[in-house]
Amino acid sequence: MLIVLGGLPGTGKTAIARELVVRSPSAYLRIDAIEQALRKLSALEEVGPAGYVLAYELAKSNLALGMTVVADCVNPLSVTREAWRAVATSTSSGLLEVEVVCSDPVEHRRRVESRQADIPGLTLPTWEAVLRREYEAWTTTRLVIDSALFDASQAANLIMERLRGRAARD
Repeated sequence: MLIVLGGLPGTGKTAIARELVVRSPSAYLRIDAIEQALRKLSALEEVGPAGYVLAYELAKSNLALGMTVVADCVNPLSVTREAWRAVATSTSSGLLEVEVVCSDPVEHRRRVESRQADIPGLTLPTWEAVLRREYEAWTTTRLVIDSALFDASQAANLIMERLRGRAARD
């Protein structure tokens, strides 16, 4: 199973992803960590799509081994979302797309402005950068979790319930 968590920075994707991985051992692919490693290796400020391309390949490798993969990324464009769907298809894996949103703009801003980087050298986006970020509206079916209404544990419960429901139907 490929579980892809997408959403703007500061919505809670990483907290939810970590909660999922603790509950069900999985390969955890965090785009921020991959991109920061690329910056460190190449001394580039912008790594472009390279972090996503590496994550797609790592996901394929782990899915081919029968592992569940949790991908933690902004996933801002229809092309990145389609690429994750292609990864699942190419490995005959199930896919659960999750969009994490924060419907409370005051809380979202507080989170963005108060969080600390947990990846050495990673520069977190400012609130203004989050507001300016290109983020295409989703047009496909996905589970939407509002982190203003659910904490990470509750969100993980919702995801696990959705997965159990799928397993029961299969």
